[in-house]
Amino acid sequence: MSPTTVAEHRQRVAELVGLMPVLQLPLDECLGLVLAADVIAPVSLPPFDNSAMDGYAVRAADLAQVPVQLPVADDIPAGRTDIKPLEPGTVQRIMTGAPVPPGADAVVQVEWTDGGTETVTINQAVQAGANIRTAGDDVVKGDAVLVAGTVLRPSTLGLASALGHPELPVRRRPRVLVLSTGSELVEPGKPLQHGQIYESNGMMLASSVREAGGIAVQLRFVPDDVEAFHRALAPYLGSVDVIMTSGGVSAGAYEVVKDALASHDVRFTKVAMQPGGPQGAGTYEGLPVLALPGNPVSAHVSFEVFVRPALLASMGHTQVERPTARATVTTSLTSPAGKTQFRRGAYDPTSGQVVTPVGGPGSHLLSALALSNCLIEVPEDVTELAAGAEVTVRHLQ
Repeated sequence: MSPTTVAEHRQRVAELVGLMPVLQLPLDECLGLVLAADVIAPVSLPPFDNSAMDGYAVRAADLAQVPVQLPVADDIPAGRTDIKPLEPGTVQRIMTGAPVPPGADAVVQVEWTDGGTETVTINQAVQAGANIRTAGDDVVKGDAVLVAGTVLRPSTLGLASALGHPELPVRRRPRVLVLSTGSELVEPGKPLQHGQIYESNGMMLASSVREAGGIAVQLRFVPDDVEAFHRALAPYLGSVDVIMTSGGVSAGAYEVVKDALASHDVRFTKVAMQPGGPQGAGTYEGLPVLALPGNPVSAHVSFEVFVRPALLASMGHTQVERPTARATVTTSLTSPAGKTQFRRGAYDPTSGQVVTPVGGPGSHLLSALALSNCLIEVPEDVTELAAGAEVTVRHLQ
């Protein structure tokens, strides 16, 4: 059987995860989420004519001859609601954002006056309309100000709040159970015995889920025992959207994930890529299962290539791929025939857009991954690249 292509497995993972439901969430929980319906302005912005300056509300015609001294009839701080009309031949002291009184057609900034509180001397004339923000100048009531599909950022959430929306309809974050298998795994901070290693995939993959906008639920240290695996999963089946495992999917003995899920609707396959060839995808008790390989670099690359785009798409994002760039590689590379290779690299756009491979192709070289800021993609039909060759790099930061 020919191996599954990267594109085929990515499509399978995306279809399994699907779209998350739409919820009304408070604004302070919406950052980074995707708006699920248009937002219609219930009010105009500004909702009333207001002052753009600290100064004096005036009738421009009263300033035909300057300097001029006029009585200050009232004070209008921001937030005042009982605004008196402006009588001819008078001014009202006004603060930035305060409502312009009926009868006033301009605001003179305080710097053009002597700052008086009972009478004021105005030294420069203004035109009608000066320093007044008119109602609806920014947004008109009834306008569609935010459209479905908008990724909610601080500025868009600020606009929604300014329009009086306490919550918005969004596609919610997926809850991902991050399950690490392996009897050899030990919690960091505890002593190691010979043959044991500290567990790292759970932390790395949970952090990756959170970085993508999802909610990670960690389940660590599941031993290589099929019954223990099923017992460990059971409490989470009603509270998560996706099960993501690492390890136990290859062709050797004690492959607990493969042994436990092969009888369910989970298909295990070899994907034509390096690292990250062994993969599993399907459903368990109705939940999507994404079974990643156990070597740390393989797990991380698999998440980047398959899982991260699916999680982003599930929340309604349309831009789901990491940004890419073209760069020249500083050293020669070799790659296995028929496989897309993802090498770790350090990309430097300031030095002529070059990329330097970090470490070798080994799937255990976690320190090289930690020092990298990109993945160098070598197509499946390329087995050798000379120094200076142009490659595609996938940014990781």
